[in-house]
Amino acid sequence: MSDFHDVLVDALTEYQLDLPPTAIDKLCGYFELLTEWNEKLNLTALTEPRDVAVKHFVDSLLLFRYADVDDGSSVIDVGTGAGFPGLVLKIARPDIRLTLLDSLQKRLVFLQEVCDRLGLENVEIIHSRAEDGSRTELRDSFDIAAARAVASLNVLSEYCLPYVKVGGRFIAMKGSSAKQELDEAQNAIEQLGGRVENITQYTLIDPDDRGIIVIDKIAPTPEKFPRKSKLIKNKPL
Repeated sequence: MSDFHDVLVDALTEYQLDLPPTAIDKLCGYFELLTEWNEKLNLTALTEPRDVAVKHFVDSLLLFRYADVDDGSSVIDVGTGAGFPGLVLKIARPDIRLTLLDSLQKRLVFLQEVCDRLGLENVEIIHSRAEDGSRTELRDSFDIAAARAVASLNVLSEYCLPYVKVGGRFIAMKGSSAKQELDEAQNAIEQLGGRVENITQYTLIDPDDRGIIVIDKIAPTPEKFPRKSKLIKNKPL
């Protein structure tokens, strides 16, 4: 883990990210658990220390640079997978009240192990499909919904915006197609009660282009959304 510590510190310095030593230690512990569990769960295709440090940890942390997150914000990470960006955000900002939502129980067991081993508090872990979770008390209840997912933005917006309270925001972490996806998702965002605040495009490791899209929730999402998953994917808004 000491080798990863040096790699992580170098990456944080390179991207001008300042974390306290306690947070750096926790990220090192996270990497250790990710490596251990990845052998049986296939949590991530990225296993090299530099790749994990930059493409998972730094990339998650850049959300704070390009989107405002108030102290004590309630944040749901929709389709969290191995915990990106949610757990990284929580480690850097313990004040966040975090909910991790995923449809695969085995991943949730891993996430609980990370929380227990690292002593992360105020983290709720929920087993649910994205379109089902927002039909519960989770609907309209978060300051921020975040997603770092491969689904196109018009699809992702229907999964995520129903979780956000009016006055909150949906933050989508995308790849090089961010601008094109945003252009194609304008109709969906409007129907779901959102309004685009901004988009920031940046490069992690050339040519690894990324984009963060911030969408404000300005009106309640109509009750008919989200639709069934098959309909969302086959007939996106």
